[in-house]
Amino acid sequence: MKISTIKELLNAEVLCGEALIENDVHSACGSDMMSDVLAYVKDQAVLLTGLVNSQVIRTAQMMDMVCIVFVRSKRPTAEMIAIAEECGLVVLTTNKRMYEACGTLYSSGLGVAKEL
Repeated sequence: MKISTIKELLNAEVLCGEALIENDVHSACGSDMMSDVLAYVKDQAVLLTGLVNSQVIRTAQMMDMVCIVFVRSKRPTAEMIAIAEECGLVVLTTNKRMYEACGTLYSSGLGVAKEL
């Protein structure tokens, strides 16, 4: 699935990484606990979260993710966006709740990230 398709499905706004939204992704995970993302998930490309702090960006970078979707209309700070741009991440925000956003992407064919 292309990141641009995720943007459309979630009616999301691109906060950074517009030039990369035609990239393909094959899996996603949703969590507000970065420790769970680090401990239990591998091979994910998209992180859906409602947690807004710089650890989200750093976790995505460490796990080689390519896109972060902030749910529930959460908006990262300008500093977080700058870090994401440096890391080459696409950052989106949507007003959908985590459950709805994950369900929409799953039912549209985006795979589930594998457990370690």
